[in-house]
Amino acid sequence: MSNDAECSSAAPRARSLRFTIPSDFERSREVQQQIMAEVESLGYCEAALFAIKLSLDEALVNAIKHGNRLDKSRTVHIEADIGPEQARFVIEDQGPGFDRDVVADPRCDGNLEKCCGRGILLIEAYMTRVAWSDNGRRCTMMRVNAPNSPSAGSMKC
Repeated sequence: MSNDAECSSAAPRARSLRFTIPSDFERSREVQQQIMAEVESLGYCEAALFAIKLSLDEALVNAIKHGNRLDKSRTVHIEADIGPEQARFVIEDQGPGFDRDVVADPRCDGNLEKCCGRGILLIEAYMTRVAWSDNGRRCTMMRVNAPNSPSAGSMKC
């Protein structure tokens, strides 16, 4: 057997996970636990583990609370494609959507004391790439398995 064959059989393989859940926080936690177990099994660094956990939580809370407005008859679709070098996630709700360009920056004067509005900022700060599509109903985010992965971008006042 050649070295290439030995290496390919021993290398961690990418895994795809798909879920469709009702707008329920308990179900979202179960999904997060399954995804995080997969990410951890591939040996992600601590910075990437933290970024993924935080961003998944924020994206799912946003989909359930703000997108589907806690309506348990609406669903949230979650896709996770996890490989040893990077992980990609898609969170999609059935809500009315939103315009990312008009979401207020929580760091600006007048927004500092508001109790919500930081989820998007956190997702974009900790993930390597983030895209909002389908009128804001779909969040696609990617994180590289590296401690100093560049962030997706920042909001402006």
